[in-house]
Amino acid sequence: MDSVLHPFSRIILSWYSAHKRELPWRNNKNPYSIWLSEIILQQTRIEQGLSYYLKFIEAFPTVNHLAAAKEDHVMQLWQGLGYYSRARNLHAAAKMVVEEYKGRFPDSYDDLRKLPGVGPYTASAISSIAFNLRHAVVDGNVYRLLSRYFDIDTPIDSSAGIREFFDLANELIPNFSPGDFNQAMMDFGSLVCKPSNPICIDCPLNAGCLALKNETIASRPIKRGKTKVKKRYLLYLIVKDDEDHTLVRKRGDKDIWAGLYEFPIIEFQSAEEWLGFESTDKYKESLKVFQAELNHLSNPVKHILSHQHLHVLFARVTGNTKSSVRDYERKSFSDLAQLGMPRVITRYFEQS
Repeated sequence: MDSVLHPFSRIILSWYSAHKRELPWRNNKNPYSIWLSEIILQQTRIEQGLSYYLKFIEAFPTVNHLAAAKEDHVMQLWQGLGYYSRARNLHAAAKMVVEEYKGRFPDSYDDLRKLPGVGPYTASAISSIAFNLRHAVVDGNVYRLLSRYFDIDTPIDSSAGIREFFDLANELIPNFSPGDFNQAMMDFGSLVCKPSNPICIDCPLNAGCLALKNETIASRPIKRGKTKVKKRYLLYLIVKDDEDHTLVRKRGDKDIWAGLYEFPIIEFQSAEEWLGFESTDKYKESLKVFQAELNHLSNPVKHILSHQHLHVLFARVTGNTKSSVRDYERKSFSDLAQLGMPRVITRYFEQS
């Protein structure tokens, strides 16, 4: 396709050579740093993810260091990024690279796909950037850019749309510099063809952009429907004894925040029950278990996740942490900083 490079591809590559963002994982072709950046930047803006990338590289400069790390250390560094299954998969994939590939990242798309947490997008990014293989990436930026330039009205969250955009991206990617092309698509979508207020007037693609011509920019891309958001009502009991100890447990893998530590928690079924928690049997029974009494109650906090809106209260109680309570560990408050905890909890301590 190089001899008949599509005008879109030519313009995108030209723009990237002049405007690409300087990012630390672009300074080399090291598949470990590229993989690490891609995993961190899933569901995360570069502005937020950069500091996490630097923390991980400092703590684990090679895949061997990451594989040898304790899971709690990995989760603690990941704290605040959300989607915590990514951190567990990151750790598992590092172990797999060390154990099955002797510390060398697999250099084929198919083998990369075998790593935990590496889907088609991530495998395409690593294989194209690190190994110069012709595999197109399709993320939110690419969906938006292609749907506007070619004025495509196929929903991007339909099987037909996924296939259509995947095929189109792979038709456009050149044989030379496929990694640059993929990064150009992502940078262009993020910096120029933005979700809101795209810079159409100065866009180098505007002469051929069909959505601009047809005045459909605002309605591209199209989705079939919005994800249903679940509301949850939570009360955390922060138990403190006379030796400045508390109780925490590690969350299981069947809910949000798997692998992170939290205080004893009570979940209510409605806002009314949650706000009137002191009269509920759940709360009264919990006080009996911890032989506790309420000292201080926080203001209600709303914490928004992609598919859930959490309404949270924090109740500081004085109680007994030495009695045997299933699944909970007795910890000093000074030790909590070493544990990975949900951002809603760490933010509460930062602000209290």
